[in-house]
Amino acid sequence: MIWPQVDLAQMAALFPDMRVGIVDAIAERMTWETFEQLLRARRPRYYVTQVTAPTLQNDMLGAFLARSFGATTIAFGTHVTPLAKTTLAAYPALDFALRGEPELALRELIDALEASALETSAPDTDATTTARPAPDQSFTDLLTRMFREADPDWQPTPPVDSPITRAERLARVKGLAWREGDRITLNPDRPFIHNLDNLPLPRHDLLPLARYRAPLVGGPYAFAVTSRGCPAECSFCIKHVSYGRSVRFRSPENVVAEIELLASLGVRAVNMYADLFTLNRDHVLGICEGLLARGIRMRWTCNSRVDFVDEEMLQTMARAGCWMISWGIESGDEGILRRVHKGITPAQVERALGWSHSAGIRNWGYFIIGLPGETETTIRRTIEFSKRLPLELVLFHIAAPYPGTPFFFEVMDRGWFRPGTRWEQVDMDRSTVLDYPDLRAEELERWAQRAFREWALRPGPMWTYLKMLAGSPSLLRSAIEIGLESLGWARG
Repeated sequence: MIWPQVDLAQMAALFPDMRVGIVDAIAERMTWETFEQLLRARRPRYYVTQVTAPTLQNDMLGAFLARSFGATTIAFGTHVTPLAKTTLAAYPALDFALRGEPELALRELIDALEASALETSAPDTDATTTARPAPDQSFTDLLTRMFREADPDWQPTPPVDSPITRAERLARVKGLAWREGDRITLNPDRPFIHNLDNLPLPRHDLLPLARYRAPLVGGPYAFAVTSRGCPAECSFCIKHVSYGRSVRFRSPENVVAEIELLASLGVRAVNMYADLFTLNRDHVLGICEGLLARGIRMRWTCNSRVDFVDEEMLQTMARAGCWMISWGIESGDEGILRRVHKGITPAQVERALGWSHSAGIRNWGYFIIGLPGETETTIRRTIEFSKRLPLELVLFHIAAPYPGTPFFFEVMDRGWFRPGTRWEQVDMDRSTVLDYPDLRAEELERWAQRAFREWALRPGPMWTYLKMLAGSPSLLRSAIEIGLESLGWARG
């Protein structure tokens, strides 16, 4: 499954006064040679890339190539938010890092850089430093409102002829990490956007929508962000790194408007993308009622915790087009769940998934092997628990201590990192970087592979797949690809 780059699409919507393009090299199956040719042809003024721990090396290689063609390079995401200074120090080709929520920081940074470029350009300079057309007044007013609602101390970018240096302009951009010579500066944190409805709808039209496919639903497939933030205290979760525990919702009307837009672009399935979609019952029901009232026939998926649903709510979601929910179950052992502050019990899991199954919604269970306190006994308990649940799909991840999470700091303090660990190895989908005293890395990997085999190679899951795929060649192709990939991994 390839995740649509909705974050880049959202950031692109903040620049109606500039020519913007999005390159999803993974979705396009682009080689490095092709990517380099694209950079040579386009020669972008700015290059913005999302950075995570597993993709760090590739992300920075992309930045290096863009820098070699003259681009100013900018990174955002869950890796550079907690490790901005470290990343800038290690990768000289990276010019700036945006910490936390990136949209307004990027807009303010680009405005500052454009003003500085105009101040220093000669009268006969080339087109790259020519003043770009100003956005229309309504958009300027919208930006001003967003900046001021988020930060009462915010002041507009000083005009070009102001007696202010480039460094002084950059120092005003909250949430920015930047370099000046050998010195790396972290500006103060940027407050969150209060009203997410103020954000323009993402530029989904810039994404290769036809390339996106979801397991057992096909495509075109897209993400619609419904909220930001999650109040849960799971010690392993990376979601808090960028958006914190305070939650901000888009209005149901705004979400439904985006789904209408996606339908007009030919999208057939949507993931309601949120740190916790079902957190607010009224919000979920408002979205469902909006979809039903407007007659929007869109299949959609979402995520949920088992303690934030009820039977009636799930039935309404099913009527509004929800066909699958991804559940963060993590473990079948109550002690492990308490240890990582998950805040749920196995009994709650069984009840919620039973409600979902009765409503006609398929269940996708996410489990994590190797959380703190794990033993062979707790792993066996999780495997047996997974086989009792009404699940159509499962993923058995291996615990990954992503930077900025409480789990990461615990692993650092206790010396649980495998010797020689590199950032790109911190990937819950691939292997493990953990070496517990009683469970070595190789054992964790074997247990994760065994867990998937034991769950999948049973008559129930196999029959479920056959029923779901009957009469749909596109879903069959998708399932074969996923199955071969998963079984290959499970065999080691």
